[in-house]
Amino acid sequence: MRGLTVRGTRPIRAQRRRSRSSGWLRRSALGLAIAALLPFGVSVAGVQGIEGTAQAAFNPDGFDFWVESSAGMGPIKNRIFRAADGNTSRVVYMLDGERARDDLNGWEVDTNVSRALTAANINVVMPIGGQSSWYADWNAPSTVAGVPAGTGSTTGSGAFDLFNGGPGKSYRYTWETFLTKDLRNALSGRLGFQTTRMGVVGLSMSGSAALTLAAYYPDMFRYAGSFSGLLNLSAPGMREAVRVAMLDAGGYNVDAMAPPWGPQWLRMDPFVSAPRLKANNTRLWIAAASGLPGAGDITGLMSIVQGMPIETIAMINTRSFQVRMASLGYGNVTYDFPILGVHNWKNWENELNRMLPDLSANIG
Repeated sequence: MRGLTVRGTRPIRAQRRRSRSSGWLRRSALGLAIAALLPFGVSVAGVQGIEGTAQAAFNPDGFDFWVESSAGMGPIKNRIFRAADGNTSRVVYMLDGERARDDLNGWEVDTNVSRALTAANINVVMPIGGQSSWYADWNAPSTVAGVPAGTGSTTGSGAFDLFNGGPGKSYRYTWETFLTKDLRNALSGRLGFQTTRMGVVGLSMSGSAALTLAAYYPDMFRYAGSFSGLLNLSAPGMREAVRVAMLDAGGYNVDAMAPPWGPQWLRMDPFVSAPRLKANNTRLWIAAASGLPGAGDITGLMSIVQGMPIETIAMINTRSFQVRMASLGYGNVTYDFPILGVHNWKNWENELNRMLPDLSANIG
């Protein structure tokens, strides 16, 4: 398959694809088993102390860029980092994780990727906010049994925040519309950015969102990268795993996002939209580590204990997606499966640096 690259593993042999496919799909059920073992203080798509440990902090090279949401989310802050050579044709969206904050994007807080990208003459767009949103247009505001948000007291204890206020609770999340319409138009009209042949990169929660956006907006996104993404959401147990993750990250209700197995849920699943990615000939970079800690992961016992099972789930999902794409005969993709690594920003920053030459060669 021309263009197919596999890093960290031996290439898939054509005659083995069918047998491996069934094996990986069966193993996807492990998601439920692992999720059942996680305490409520641990999420599947980002945990406090993993997505929450600052490494780089605020970068003064960027500037705030406020854009009004046309679908009821109000003004949304974004951070823009201009390409070193001043071009306006090479642009990438960097999407945040499950615990997205309202002041800065995790890529800026926890990594130095903005400097690496701008040095490679790429303009960087970092949307701010969207905790537990999956960057989707939700079915309804996040409420439970009709109880309005804001009736609880803030605890910061995962599911105990279920009835508390917050983004996407008094109004409906419409992040897909914002990213592909409002922000796109503002970048073009106010900054003169080219908003075709762009890149979109995400991690964990937003790894799947990046592939979904590329699948449904091929005129906008030529390139998509997923790091530790959940790329087989319809596998047995994954919806309940996502439910646990969203409860833990702000007390959000997955049923408000997308009813079970309805069109919106299937739309969010890269495994389902894989034929679209093939038809679009989207250039893909897909990565997930083994979940075994390496030397750089020794930042604290809890970060390792939490990060290992989460990365294992992501790796199983990613392997399943790999087999899905292979079954479609798609080769315009690089897979990277580091032997060591858990679910943390350091590993995602390293992956971005490995991906950067490929991204640079395929956008603009």
